Parts: sequence; structure tokens; C-alpha cells
Amino acid sequence: MKLYYSPGACSLSPHIALREAGLPFTIEKVDTKAGTTETGKAFATVNPKGYVPALQLDDGAVLTEGAAIVQFIADLAPDADLAPKAGTFARARLQEELNFVATELHKAFAPLFRPTTSEDGKRDARAMVARRLDHVEKTLSDGRDHLLGKDFSVADAYLFTVVNWGGHVEIALEPWPRLQAFMSRVAARESVQQAMRAEGLVQ
Repeated sequence: MKLYYSPGACSLSPHIALREAGLPFTIEKVDTKAGTTETGKAFATVNPKGYVPALQLDDGAVLTEGAAIVQFIADLAPDADLAPKAGTFARARLQEELNFVATELHKAFAPLFRPTTSEDGKRDARAMVARRLDHVEKTLSDGRDHLLGKDFSVADAYLFTVVNWGGHVEIALEPWPRLQAFMSRVAARESVQQAMRAEGLVQ
């Protein structure tokens, strides 16, 4: 398998999942602005949507959308316990968390990365992100270590990836101490350190 990624983008989530799962894979960096990969390939030939992540299987099939990719990875390596069994309520709860991160938190950050967003627009976006982080803090308020309880799942990889963007857009985590502790726990995982080193995000 090959994961197409941009350093620190939402593709970091499936990158972490692949390492957690212990599956064989390669990575190829994408310049989404130029629309090319590091080997000079037109990225549109891989993913016509033009954005990462994209996971190319050994038979050439390509899967896109992070929430779908991480569940696929989890199901390829069931012994890694990265997702509850398909068809269970627990699996639906995982999908709930993945959808929240994708559609509410991830999208709330988007205006902060657009150079055309006004200062008023950025202020409103930060307020929206803060409300979403309030929800995550409440979820963690029962003492759980991860979104689904004590065990790490692919939803945690996605949440970590998105919340990590806060450091680039002036959103400090001090108002959310449980989330701050969550971020430290996840950052300490070897899979996360390996993925971040491979993407040039840490030494």
C-alpha cells in the first residue's frame, strides 16, 4: 500500500493508523498547491479530488477520505484493536467520533488556513473551534484516556492530528486540560513519533 500525504495534514491520521496496525506501506509526499507528488506524478491521476489522504492498494485501487481510510486500515489488522467490530454499537460510536472530528472540528479549522479569511472571519473560526473543543473536553471529563474509553482507536489518531493544528493558528490548549493531557498521551506513542518523524514534523 502507498499513502499519499502532506506533512502534518489530515493524512497524518491514517499514517499513524498504518504504523499502529503494523501493516507494510510506503508514503509519497504531495504538494497539493502544485498538484504533484514528490516523484513528479500529477496527483489528480491518483485522487481527482485533489487533496490528501489517498491510500493506494497493491491492486491499484484508491481509497480517499480519512475517516473511511482509517476504518479500512483498522479492519485489515483486527488484532491491533484500532476499531470495534463492525456491526456493533461500539463501532457506531467510533463512526460518530470520526464524523464529529471530520465534519465539525476539522472543517472549523479550515478558515484559519485560508489566506483570504478576514480577521473577523478568523476570530469567528477560533470561537467555533473552541466550542468544538469544549465538547471534546466534556467527553473526556469522565476520566477516560481516549475517545472510546481506555483503549486507543483510529478516532484518537484523527483527533490528535486535527487538534495539533492549534499550535499553528494561535489556539492554545490551556483552557482544555483533559484534552491537553490526551494530546500528551497520544504524542508519546511510538507510532505517532515514527509518523511525525517520517513527515519531518519532529526530529
